[in-house]
Amino acid sequence: MVNDLVMITEAWAPQAGWPRIVFVNEAFVRLTGYSRQQVLGRPCNLLHGEKTDRNELDRLQQALASGEPVRSEQLNYAQGSRPFWTGIDMAPIRSVTDACTHWVFVQSDLSHRTRSSAEIEHLAYHDALTGLANRTLLLDRLHQTLAGCARNPVFCGLMFIDLDNFKEANDAGGHAQGDQLLLEVAARLQTCVREADTIARFGGDEFVILLQSLGFDPAEAAANAEAVYHKIAARLAQPFQGQALQYRANASVGINLFGHLPSTVDELIRHADLAMYQAKSAGKNTYRFFDMGMQKMVDERSWMGNELRLAVQRQQLSLDYQAQFGVQQELIGAEALLRWSFPGQGFVPPDIFIPLAEQIGVIVDLGTWVLDVACQELARWAAIPAMAHLVMAVNVSPQQFQLPGFVAAVFDALARTGARPDRLKLELTESVLIQDLSFVRQSMSTLRAQGVGFALDDFGTGYSSLKYLKQLALDQLKIDQSFVADVMTDSHDAAIARSIVTLGHSLGLQVIAEGVETVAQRDFLLSIGCNIFQGYLYSEPLAAKAFEDFACIQQRGANVQA
Repeated sequence: MVNDLVMITEAWAPQAGWPRIVFVNEAFVRLTGYSRQQVLGRPCNLLHGEKTDRNELDRLQQALASGEPVRSEQLNYAQGSRPFWTGIDMAPIRSVTDACTHWVFVQSDLSHRTRSSAEIEHLAYHDALTGLANRTLLLDRLHQTLAGCARNPVFCGLMFIDLDNFKEANDAGGHAQGDQLLLEVAARLQTCVREADTIARFGGDEFVILLQSLGFDPAEAAANAEAVYHKIAARLAQPFQGQALQYRANASVGINLFGHLPSTVDELIRHADLAMYQAKSAGKNTYRFFDMGMQKMVDERSWMGNELRLAVQRQQLSLDYQAQFGVQQELIGAEALLRWSFPGQGFVPPDIFIPLAEQIGVIVDLGTWVLDVACQELARWAAIPAMAHLVMAVNVSPQQFQLPGFVAAVFDALARTGARPDRLKLELTESVLIQDLSFVRQSMSTLRAQGVGFALDDFGTGYSSLKYLKQLALDQLKIDQSFVADVMTDSHDAAIARSIVTLGHSLGLQVIAEGVETVAQRDFLLSIGCNIFQGYLYSEPLAAKAFEDFACIQQRGANVQA
C-alpha cells in the first residue's frame, strides 16, 4: 500500500500564517479521513494538534520564510483526533523567474511508532477480546463525524452487523470457540474498510462500522456502502480454518446513511439497528438500507449490473476513438473509449458503468474485450497509409493488470490480430501503484521489451507516490482533465499542470493533456512544455469509420502544407 501523502499549498506570505491548501492526493484522503472538499482552502496546519512538536513547526515556518526545502518528523492528527507520525519533505515550486509560487509537502506515514500514552489510551477505548474500538470510542467518533457533516455536505454511513446463527455455534462449541470465532470475524472485517473508518464491537456478536466520506450525493454514497457490504459478505463466507471452527459466518447488515441534516447519535444507531432487523426478516445473510428510497436506488443499480454482465453477448458495447495531436498539430494517435448503448435508454455514461463494472467484478471481462477489439482496429489501421503511423491508447484497470496471465493475454491479442506492439500504448491509473510493485514493474518491463508503451493516466488525482515513478517503464504522464479545465482561470491548477510537466520531463517522459477544449488552454500547455494534446478542441470521440475519415482528412491537410 502506498502511504505517501502529497499536499500542495499556496506560496507563503509574511504575516499570513500557514499557507492554504490547493491540492491533496488520494493517500492524504485515505490516511487522514478528510475529503478534498474539507481541506481545500484551509491552512496547511489543520493536521497539527496539542502534541505536535512546536520546535519542528518553527523549523517548517523558518523554511517557508527562507524559501528553502526542509525535512522534518512530527506527530499529526487525522480526522477524529487519531494521532499518526509522518516524515515530511517540504520543497518550493518556482516559476521561470525563480519566484516561489507554491509549496509541495510529501509526507511518509510513520504511524508504526508507538508511545506509552497511546497504549494506555488503547486499553481505555478498545474491546479487550478483539482489539477493535469499543462502544465508548465509537460514540465519540460518531459525535465528531456528525459535527463534521454539519459543516460539510458529505455523506457518511453506519453499518450494523449481526452474525447469523452465532448463538448456536457458541452453544455447540463453548465460549472458547465463540471467542476464537469473534477474533477471526474482527480480523476479516478490518480487511474490508479504509483506515479512516471505524470498526467497533458493539456487544456479543454485534459489530458496528462507521464509514467516512462515502460521497457527495445519495446515489454515490449508497453505491460505496453497498460495495463495502459485498466485501464483508465475501470475506465472512470463506470457511474458517481450524478444527474448532466448523462454521460459515453469514451476517445480517443494516446500513444507515447520514449527512448534513440534523440527527443524533442515538437515532443513527437505532435506524441502523432497525435496518439490520429488516435484513433478518428478509431471510438473513443480506442487507437493507434504512431509507427505502435509497434501497430502491440500490435495487436499480443491481439490475443495471446484471444487464452489464449481458452487454458483451448482446453486442451493446462498442469503442470510440478520440484523436491525440503532437506539438506540430499533427495527428499521432487515439485513445480507445468504451461505450455502452442500452436499449431504450441510449448511451450509459462511462463514469457510471465503469465503476459499476469494477464493483461487481466484470471489469476484467470488459477489459479483455476492449483489448481484443482495439488490437483488431490497430491492425486494420496498419493497412491504411494515413493511419499506419498512429498509436492506439487502451485503458487497463488495476484488476485486469494484476492478473498473472495479463502479459500473456496482451501478447496473444497482438499475435492473433497482427497488430504491431510498438503501436499499442496501455494507460494505467495511479491505483496500480497500490499493487505489488515488483510484480507491476516486471510486467511492464516484459511488455516494454516487445515495444508496448505505457502512460500513467489521471496523474495527480490518485495514489501517486513520486519516488516510485522512476522505477516504472513509463513513456507518458497524462494530466487529468480536471486540472486542464480551469488552467486559465485557476492559478493553483496552472501550478499543478506546470509541476506535472516539469516532473515528467525530469524523468524523461512525455506529458499528455486530456480535456483540451480551447485554444487558450492549448497555448498555455504548449508554453509549459506539454507534448501531446487530446480533447474537443481537436475532435470528439468518433466511431471507427468516422475516425478513419477524420485521419485521412488530417493526412491530406498535412500533405498540402508540406
